[in-house]
Amino acid sequence: MGLPFLDSFSAAAGRGVWHADELGLADAQVVATGHAALDAELPGGGWPVGAMTELLQTAPEAHVWRLLLPALAQAVEARGGPVVLVGAPYEPCGPSLAAQGLPVEALIWVRSDAPAARLWACEQALRCADVAAVLAWLPQARVGELRRLQLAAAQHDVLLFVCRPASAARGASPARLRLQVESCEADGAQIELRILKRRGPPLAAPVMLPARNERMAALLAAARLRRKLRLQQLGTVPAGEAAAPTANVVRIDAWKGGGHALDRLAVVA
Repeated sequence: MGLPFLDSFSAAAGRGVWHADELGLADAQVVATGHAALDAELPGGGWPVGAMTELLQTAPEAHVWRLLLPALAQAVEARGGPVVLVGAPYEPCGPSLAAQGLPVEALIWVRSDAPAARLWACEQALRCADVAAVLAWLPQARVGELRRLQLAAAQHDVLLFVCRPASAARGASPARLRLQVESCEADGAQIELRILKRRGPPLAAPVMLPARNERMAALLAAARLRRKLRLQQLGTVPAGEAAAPTANVVRIDAWKGGGHALDRLAVVA
């Protein structure tokens, strides 16, 4: 005669019980990140909907748009509502984002330096049925305040991304998912993602992603070509040197200087 407890445990095991050494399944809807290597390491294969995802960075905007744009574009298309930016350090560059699938009219930028005002704006946006996603920079948020945002996201099934300093990794967080996002020191063309918290075992090795997608690389190449042809037509560049490497510096300025710093194209001589 079997013990009731063991019989119940066996029945539960037959239905499927998550073990801490296995990658968990999503218990709610997810949105694919647009990065296959990252999807493979996330429960359910994407960003959790109705939960907080925390992005920890040394620089407040490093690679945020490269990482999140595919999912934000999907969310806007699916829900038909805007993406609300709260406390973004720099003005979004509409043409650059539109070229990657996120129209500028789908963005609402809430500007405020006051921590309390940013938290209030986040809560109001999360409670709005028309909002597709919220992306907020909250460097000074406390655990209790983050817990309120997590609850609001869960109640209204909204994508919520919160950017915080890398130093916050040492503290507790109610976020369902926590990632540390940095540039690869050996190669600035790659993003290094360390998954600090997920439903599953710790990830020993970081996930590496290209710092720019194929479309952006094509745009950069086209920009170089247009500038070279324009200079050639003006007689600045000798015709015989048309095939030589250009002297232009083309960069993705993720956080330093300028009025547009959200993965904008910056072309200088």
